[in-house]
Amino acid sequence: MAESTQLPDVPEAVAAPKSRRSLQLVWLIPLVAALVGGWLAVKAIMDKGPVITIAFATAEGLETGKTKIKYKDVDMGLVTGVALAPDTSHVVVTAELVKDARRYLVEDTRFWVVRPRVSGGTVTGIGTLLSGSYIGMDIGLSKTPKEKFVGLEIPPIVNTGEPGRTFVLRGDNAGSLDVGSPLYFRRLKAGQIVSYDLAKDGRGILMKVFVNAPYDKFVNDNTRFWHASGIDVTLNSSGAIIDTQSAVSILIGGLAFETPAESGDLPQAAENAEFRLFANRGEALRNPETDVMKLALVFDESVRGLSPGAEIDFRGVAVGTVTQIRPHVDVAGSHFKIRVKADFFPRRMRSKDTGKVMSNDQRRALLSGMIARGLRAQLRTGNLLTGQLYVALDFFPGAARPKPKPAERMDDDDLPEIPAVPSSLVQLQETLAAIAAKVQKFPLEQVGADLQTTLKGATRLIEHIDSDLAPELRATLTEVRKAVESADQALKPNSPLSQDARDAMRELARAAAAFRMLADYLERHPEALISGKREDPKETNK
Repeated sequence: MAESTQLPDVPEAVAAPKSRRSLQLVWLIPLVAALVGGWLAVKAIMDKGPVITIAFATAEGLETGKTKIKYKDVDMGLVTGVALAPDTSHVVVTAELVKDARRYLVEDTRFWVVRPRVSGGTVTGIGTLLSGSYIGMDIGLSKTPKEKFVGLEIPPIVNTGEPGRTFVLRGDNAGSLDVGSPLYFRRLKAGQIVSYDLAKDGRGILMKVFVNAPYDKFVNDNTRFWHASGIDVTLNSSGAIIDTQSAVSILIGGLAFETPAESGDLPQAAENAEFRLFANRGEALRNPETDVMKLALVFDESVRGLSPGAEIDFRGVAVGTVTQIRPHVDVAGSHFKIRVKADFFPRRMRSKDTGKVMSNDQRRALLSGMIARGLRAQLRTGNLLTGQLYVALDFFPGAARPKPKPAERMDDDDLPEIPAVPSSLVQLQETLAAIAAKVQKFPLEQVGADLQTTLKGATRLIEHIDSDLAPELRATLTEVRKAVESADQALKPNSPLSQDARDAMRELARAAAAFRMLADYLERHPEALISGKREDPKETNK
């Protein structure tokens, strides 16, 4: 029975070795996942754009994770943080830009916050009322990279690379101008004001203007810029002249420029060339000359009414302008004189040899000879309403040449001086004063006494005539009246004299008729003067 229960022989189990392939398959998935994750991480790092910081005065309109950075309406980045600076003077905005923006981050790249603004007669940023503010970007041209920037509080008027040129204007004041105010050329908008600032010496303002192409090619070294704000009204002998550039310039101000026609063909002005900013067009175009000779005019009278910019003319032709008026003390003479500095334009007084350019020494010698022949300066009234004066140059042969004295040099600028003669008004005042002095010396009391004596004598003569001669005069008048009455009677129509006169007139008329008949007969028969009058056949037949 034990044998019947014994199991048949079973082969011995042998342990199979572990397969290496199964281990690789198990770890393949995490390995691939790690590789993918690493590649994604590297790609994220490689695709990450530059991070920059921008300093602004305020964080108005800026939000982390929402405010974008745009260039020409293309998204260039996103604001990732806004923090207050340690000194609390400004805020620091951190922004991450796209990868391709790295090459645009140079030192002259500019950033500003775009929000609704009204400036220079234009309204910008209206779209941000709905979409919210964003940071505008202007790519610079520099090659130096930069990551920290200072944002602009005012958007730039001109973007980098815009065709045109920038010029600097130096003026006395800014008037009603502002950044963005227009610049006109022949009443066409040709540019705008980019910026302005006070001059370092505090005696004026420096203003940068950008002239758009192609108008910038019309700016040369003799171009004139002036204020074109509001309405310019000029009153002269021709009437009232009203000048303005446009309605916009009346409201917000503006500038204008022009090149005088007398300037000729000059090369274009260089970038950032400096020009003077004049108050108005008349003042700007008053001096189109580049050849200027400095002179001094010495007056010994009041110059009230004369101001810088007043004309200097020679017999009606403008040859210069007044630039400065200053009083000086003549120590030797112990009295005041007024020394007026002026710009004289020699080219306006052309000589026969127009191609010859005189040196300063030759001009001084010529001026000295003209002064010796009586060249003098005289103040004259240019406008009776305003009392404005101008300086007239002319020859006064009777004027004596002043003797040169070292003490008469009132300034150390070594300018040639032209002496002056009194103005017509001063001469009139002197004449009236001389007449008054003579009248004051006249013996009025003696003349009054003599006149009174003469009146007494005339009174006695009249009394004598009335008492002695009056009866004789009355008798004479009676005889004259009788003679007139007799003549009147003789000339009446029915008087004998009148009748005789009428008869005589009739006889004269008949004699004149007979003479006329004789003349007619002689005209028909001139031979009657020799042969006599012939008988008429008709009368013979009768």
